[in-house]
Amino acid sequence: MIKDVIVNLSTGAARDPAGEYAVSIAEAFSAHLAGIAFAYDPVLPASVMGGVSADVFDVQRQENEKTANAAIQQFETSSKRAGVSAESHMLTATIAGAANVFAGMARRFDLAVVSQVTPDTIAPDELLMEAALFEGGRPVVIVPYIQKAPIKLDRVLCCWDGSRTAARAIGDAMPFLKKAKAVDLVIVGKGKMNEKELTGADMGGHLARHGLKVDVKRIAAPDVDVANVVLSYAADTDAGFIVMGGYGHSRLREYILGGATRGILGSMTVPVLMSH
Repeated sequence: MIKDVIVNLSTGAARDPAGEYAVSIAEAFSAHLAGIAFAYDPVLPASVMGGVSADVFDVQRQENEKTANAAIQQFETSSKRAGVSAESHMLTATIAGAANVFAGMARRFDLAVVSQVTPDTIAPDELLMEAALFEGGRPVVIVPYIQKAPIKLDRVLCCWDGSRTAARAIGDAMPFLKKAKAVDLVIVGKGKMNEKELTGADMGGHLARHGLKVDVKRIAAPDVDVANVVLSYAADTDAGFIVMGGYGHSRLREYILGGATRGILGSMTVPVLMSH
């Protein structure tokens, strides 16, 4: 059951897709929602630190607090309109400190919600998202920065490769799967599939025993990366939610070699629940 949700509120943006989507999750599950907005400590290049007065730091700190308060006001308006039980907090922290604080807080909730990192965004959002996934110990829903619609569970796509992280993600996503009208269990194989490859029948049977309507889809993709195959399939089937394991390898190896996780996070078009 999902009864307690935490969301990192985007600051300095005209709208907050993660905050709005988190409200729709809380509404769908009758859950309590906590919105956290960080007012980051001022950051200036080391080359100019010696020539900067305390007034400059104060102005930047006040501006950061102003944008955090604006995000909270937007969140409170959205949650009140939806009739959701909600609380909000503005916290002051360094960029690295905020990631650790949010991950620690996420451990006391059923689910964490964060925004996809926009192409022109600096470190805070990416650090916070990875900290929530690796250190929070809870499933994380990443919301595309282009997201406008509330949660949609008509068709949910589950990525399955037999790995520990995939199994963890599917287990964590069970409350969402039980609300879904249809669940597609998708296995992507590079090259021609053979009899030794995982069929997904066992996991499909497991989900069916939970009362879910499951279709197992095996896709051979010799020349296309897994992330593109998954996102194309989601678009073709009008899936509104994706479930997958996050970072099957180390983050460094995924960064160097690519990998499904980085591909999805970079090009995602629908919300994705990840677990590690």
